[in-house]
Amino acid sequence: MPDTATVTAARDGDQHALDQLVAGSLPFVYNVVGRALGGHLDVDDVVQDTMISMVAALDSLREVELFRSWLVAIAMQKVRERWRVQQSRPAPGFLDEVLEAQDPSADFVEATILRLGLSGQRREVAEATRWLDPAERELLSAWWLEASGQFTRAELAAALDLTPQHTAVRVQRLRERLESARIVVRALGAVSRCPDLAQVTAVWDGIPAGLWRKRIARHARSCATCGTLGQDLVPAERLLAGLALVPVSAGLGATALLYQLGTAHTAAVTGAAAHHAVGLAGTRLADVVHYMMAKPAVALTAGAMVVSGGALTGYAVLHAPPFGHHAEAPSSQAAPTPVRTSSAGAGPTAVPNQSAVPSTHVYGQSIDHTESAPNPDTPPGELPARPQTAPVAMSGTYGNRHPGATGEMYVLNHRGDNLRISGRGYFFVRWQVTVFPGSIAMPTWTGLNGKLFHVASGGGRRMDDRQPGTTDAHTWLGNGPRGYATLPAGAQQMWQNEYYYLDGTVTLNLNLSGLKYALIVASCTWQNVSDEIRQAPSDDPTLGYVRYGIVRDTGDDAAPVPQYLTRSAPADPLAVPQLSGVS
Repeated sequence: MPDTATVTAARDGDQHALDQLVAGSLPFVYNVVGRALGGHLDVDDVVQDTMISMVAALDSLREVELFRSWLVAIAMQKVRERWRVQQSRPAPGFLDEVLEAQDPSADFVEATILRLGLSGQRREVAEATRWLDPAERELLSAWWLEASGQFTRAELAAALDLTPQHTAVRVQRLRERLESARIVVRALGAVSRCPDLAQVTAVWDGIPAGLWRKRIARHARSCATCGTLGQDLVPAERLLAGLALVPVSAGLGATALLYQLGTAHTAAVTGAAAHHAVGLAGTRLADVVHYMMAKPAVALTAGAMVVSGGALTGYAVLHAPPFGHHAEAPSSQAAPTPVRTSSAGAGPTAVPNQSAVPSTHVYGQSIDHTESAPNPDTPPGELPARPQTAPVAMSGTYGNRHPGATGEMYVLNHRGDNLRISGRGYFFVRWQVTVFPGSIAMPTWTGLNGKLFHVASGGGRRMDDRQPGTTDAHTWLGNGPRGYATLPAGAQQMWQNEYYYLDGTVTLNLNLSGLKYALIVASCTWQNVSDEIRQAPSDDPTLGYVRYGIVRDTGDDAAPVPQYLTRSAPADPLAVPQLSGVS
């Protein structure tokens, strides 16, 4: 962390000192927020908001020696604001309840273990933090700094706005719960798991939670086999003493965070809101950021990558009826008539693909040019119901996976990742695009045996829709000042969630060439799809619902198929041509 001289100079308007202050504080804030939120997708946003507030309010800091506790207090406030927003949202529907991580790098526990090289009991302590409740993780994020020597007890008490006595009581309770969680980690990680524990966890969904921590710990206390697991535990303070801050991953750069400070929040330093960001000898925040952006990247140690895809970016928890439940097949609706215009705010309009259309089609038809967005307030027609008796199966090479109510959810986020999908049923593909200017290498579908239909699009938005609450034509593919992620000529504009029906087998390939993106894939049901695309637009910008979904399925073999689909299995999946049908 920067010393008091740097804080004083930055507060008094020295831009070089401010450069150093932001660069030195960013890893500190990242650790506090990352541990408090457990690596949730909102970490980057909360870190960003904390840094903005720090810079904007720095001239109000009177006692520079309290800078660290003042900064942690700001971070805690932003974390609590994030929880309040989450709790005030309407009850989530299908695909709107977010899991806690996007990929392995988003799991702060995993980041702590990997980037600090933890092993043995230090690793167990890190893993045990997954079992704490949100409020406990908030305290943990500050106490961890104290235990590792980054913070004093006085700073901890000041950051929590508690007396030293009250702080001691809360920390002691946290220690007890953390020790209990360490025993849980050992019990579940035992080579030969206790048979009685297997019965206790028979209905556990595999996701660490406070309630299950209490149940498993209660079993361990009364079990002759598990009761000895805590005998050699070293106090957590001794294990964490001298431990470094978790460095921000190499994929996250300070320049990305600073770019966001200077672009996405321009409105915060202009007009009626300008007084919140004025200070630092009269310099606007945007000017400070502009100055800092001119600095060499090596001078900035950490930052936050900007991820698009909506306010509820991340994994979806599926709320589905039991498989085998089918409503009577509703009447079919024709797929939208394709036209050659694109919605506003999408950046450059795609040029129609002139690739040759096969003369003979076994089934299906795809759209080989950009289609116009439908009326956002028009509910979709009925989705034809196709037979499904079990979830489709998935296997392959992928970045991560998480359990969902209807099966595993797979994350493809590296070039070469793929999923072999087989069976007879519905599944979805959710788009997450990293917003940097560049062209998207579209995913391809190879080795098709059977039939694959593109049945619906939803998620409350097309990726080229304007994000609510923004003033700079910001879409889920970028914005004007930063630039847009663009699609190949003739590629169909994707929605946040795309839905498919498979009868056979096919392999979905993630193709990364330049611009990065991720796909989240999981099985679902006809009811899931039908309910989700009927989610109405909302005035709440935190939800990001700007339109109803659409039905593409015709109910027969004339239904559309995905672009970039082939029955062959080319050595390079990126080479699959953009066809109009499957012969």
